[in-house]
Amino acid sequence: MELAAEFEAIRPRLVGVAYGLLGSLGEAEDVVQEAWLRLSRTAHAEIDDVTGWLVVTVSRLALDVLRSARVRREEYVGPWLPEPVVEGGDPADRVTLDESMSLAMLVVLESLSPAERTAFVLHDVFGLAFDEVGRVVGRTPAACRQLAARARRHVRSRGPRFEVDPAEHRKVVTAFAGACLGHDLDALLTLLDPTVVLRSDGGGVVTAARRVLRGADRVARFLVGVMTRRARPGYALEPTTVNGEPGLCWTRDGEVKCVIGIAVVDGRVTEIYMVLNPEKLGRVQ
Repeated sequence: MELAAEFEAIRPRLVGVAYGLLGSLGEAEDVVQEAWLRLSRTAHAEIDDVTGWLVVTVSRLALDVLRSARVRREEYVGPWLPEPVVEGGDPADRVTLDESMSLAMLVVLESLSPAERTAFVLHDVFGLAFDEVGRVVGRTPAACRQLAARARRHVRSRGPRFEVDPAEHRKVVTAFAGACLGHDLDALLTLLDPTVVLRSDGGGVVTAARRVLRGADRVARFLVGVMTRRARPGYALEPTTVNGEPGLCWTRDGEVKCVIGIAVVDGRVTEIYMVLNPEKLGRVQ
């Protein structure tokens, strides 16, 4: 019972580690459950540090899943986006999400190799020493240090550029929602950065843009078109928190149809992430 209680106490952190590596809550929870099964079959006297053992085991399992997932994601219909963590969603009490794990960051991490992503997430995000990272990826601490350095340079060149005040972020998101609901093309063009990027993930299950959209005019017209087609009773854009940042839930009669993550820089929207794939919304209430 003591072992089970210790596991439950650190389960949110374990799910957070696996989610950072995989971008999928479902896969993260499966990995953590498998780690628990392995722990329950292991002689406990042989484990000096249960928490450390679990973190390494979860990371190894997640790395194996990540390697196989890359093939599936290359064959994915349209842009692939991470499964969003929404405030108030079903897993909220079972995952400790690092503040850096925004949708924007997770999209950048998708472009890293599995070993680079693992080294970066475990060391730079969760603070594991490089000898522990080496136990996960099967490389020397020096090699893991190089992996993390390469990943860090990549993240700095492509990742979120600035910290944004939450109040300013929420203000821009609120204005964005109002412009969308009002089908106001001019207001959207004012809010969108000229180089704004929109990714829409329907997974081939529901209608979504099959390609990444770039540029304020193209993105604004796409949004107005979508909102015009959905302008009927029962639809609403509701404010929420998506991966720790202000975002929106697009609902119909209270059922979540889309989660929208929005990146903001200097008071303008720079990136929009629309997760419509129903398989990624099952945990969102």
